[in-house]
Amino acid sequence: MQKLFHRASTTLGALLLLLALWALAAAVVRLPALPTPLTAFAVFFRELPGELGRHLLVSSYRVAAGICLAVATAIPVGLTCRNPAVDRVLSPLIYLIYPVPKIVFLPVVMVFLGLGDGAKILLITLVLFFQILLPVRDGARHIPQALIASVTSLGAGRGALLRHVIWPAVLPEVLTALRIASGTAIAVLFFAETIASQEGLGYYLLDAWTRYAYPELYAGIIAMGLLGFLIYVILEWLERRLCAWKYL
Repeated sequence: MQKLFHRASTTLGALLLLLALWALAAAVVRLPALPTPLTAFAVFFRELPGELGRHLLVSSYRVAAGICLAVATAIPVGLTCRNPAVDRVLSPLIYLIYPVPKIVFLPVVMVFLGLGDGAKILLITLVLFFQILLPVRDGARHIPQALIASVTSLGAGRGALLRHVIWPAVLPEVLTALRIASGTAIAVLFFAETIASQEGLGYYLLDAWTRYAYPELYAGIIAMGLLGFLIYVILEWLERRLCAWKYL
């Protein structure tokens, strides 16, 4: 409880410092393009029950769906790389595809899936897929064979080996990779929602920018920042809950 209180207090302190710097910058600049925090948050809370809230829910759904699909596909593929034959086939493909920015596939994805949710979710999935695949593959491959042999000698089958040895070894890597990649997923979502879209926070931000509605623009930025922060906090909570041995 004391650690939780300390973490909450330090986070609150960092937030207050950020708001103070924002207010100072707004007071110095004195331009409509940089409203004060009070103005931006007033618009945020005013718009949240209406249009802003709807766009926030759409973006949250897209990010959550992309994360779930990436986890559901990357983990099985990464675990199969423990097989040397499979790894010899997949490693060159991963080596070639991983460095390519996945955002460049957006036009191709939209050609096949249209302009709806499917294209945006798939793009997020592509970005997160490789961010999860590599830690799972490396974590599974680097499990000491002596450990596997000792557990197998005690009568553990493939299911027990996966549950009690392999999965605990790769799970922290998966959650850490997701926390690191969550910011990238939000950035990709913003870019995808600004192209031929009428829903989502990316569209809301672009619409406010084109109308020079700067308070609404900053309200949208606050909403997108809140979405990224909540995803990060949820993933960190899951890591502490599912990987408690790391924090002993």
